[in-house]
Amino acid sequence: MPSGYALPVQVEITPYDDPDAAKLIAEVQQEYVTRYGDHDGTPVEPSEFAPPRGLFFVGYLDGTPVACGGWRAHDGPAPEFQPGDAEMKRLYVAERARGNGHARAMIEALERSAREAGRLRMILETGRKQPEAISLYRSIGYTPIPKFGVYHDDPLSICFGKALTE
Repeated sequence: MPSGYALPVQVEITPYDDPDAAKLIAEVQQEYVTRYGDHDGTPVEPSEFAPPRGLFFVGYLDGTPVACGGWRAHDGPAPEFQPGDAEMKRLYVAERARGNGHARAMIEALERSAREAGRLRMILETGRKQPEAISLYRSIGYTPIPKFGVYHDDPLSICFGKALTE
């Protein structure tokens, strides 16, 4: 195998509260503490990431969990949410596995599964202190949308959306 070649992450559906998912979610929360001084306090219920109203994924390399992400359905109220919205949550790639396209692979799985579930638009929130995430989202077609939910008045938040129609 050529030097620098990265194996693709194997993306699997898991419950939000699966031990591998919980480990990665704890890591992403620590990342928020490092960058912002506190964890993300967005209300999240594991049941929101269960079919048919959501899904959660863990990405594995050689059996080791290195990435995660999920989506949960929203159908209003307007103007924050539109019927058919899917909100991306907890997208994360462990530091040791970054720079190999694993976030893109995870986003592709999230978008595909949300589209298959009849969702029309993927929305997300990220922080201004995460320039690599902002750059990634913009590079794959996400555009800024009005802030929603608990982020509505947060000056460090930026929200994005992308139509899931083909």
